[in-house]
Amino acid sequence: MPFQKVTPEKLSTAVVRQIELLILRGILRPGERLPSERELSEMLGVSRPSLRDAVAELQERGLLTARAGAGIFVADVLGSAFSPALVELFSSHEDAVFDYLSFRRDMEGLTAERAATNGSDTDLKVVASVFAKMEAAHSKRNPTDEARLDAEFHMAIIEASHNVIMLHMMRSMFDLLREGVFYNRQVMFKQRTTRSALLDQHRAINDAIQARDPQAARAAVEAHLDYVEAALRAQLKADRNEEIARQRFVHEQGR
Repeated sequence: MPFQKVTPEKLSTAVVRQIELLILRGILRPGERLPSERELSEMLGVSRPSLRDAVAELQERGLLTARAGAGIFVADVLGSAFSPALVELFSSHEDAVFDYLSFRRDMEGLTAERAATNGSDTDLKVVASVFAKMEAAHSKRNPTDEARLDAEFHMAIIEASHNVIMLHMMRSMFDLLREGVFYNRQVMFKQRTTRSALLDQHRAINDAIQARDPQAARAAVEAHLDYVEAALRAQLKADRNEEIARQRFVHEQGR
């Protein structure tokens, strides 16, 4: 018969499983510091030795890392999604920017659909809350905050879709975006209408998700990323034209 004796689960094993799930579900994020040993053992209701065993196992698996004098942190496991050589290749070739946007358009259209369908009421509150912060940053004309909140808004939608594979894959993509590998949002602000247009597009995405309209949510995401692509192409063309004009000017001055 296919039965085995049931053995009690070690407390450290239960702790490992709980922390694993928090990392898998994206609740504990790469680089996030865990509470102190005393605080965490109290939160989990386990002894410090059991907690130490769990932390040691998670460190061996590469999910947690210790920093001398600073504590225990969630490992930057997303850093391995792209090799340094590939990141450098991305950053040095313009075509990669538009392939990235095309990929995001497809993936985020799908996540927006799923967020509108699968997101809990609390998920949708998170999305709405981040959008409200975007509106506040927009009124203060703070491009740095707007760029950060832009990424947080899209990530909140991805989290609300409740697909852990897509969540971690897209987090790795957004890390490259934040590092400026693909494009810098401030480049787009050279065009006067861009800031307001981007906010309106995010509003349309938020409205569709709050209305739980998956088709409208997908269409709004696709329209937003189509706009981003067109704006970037226009700015790159303008930059090239300016460089040619400068060369002509220098040449004319030397004649």
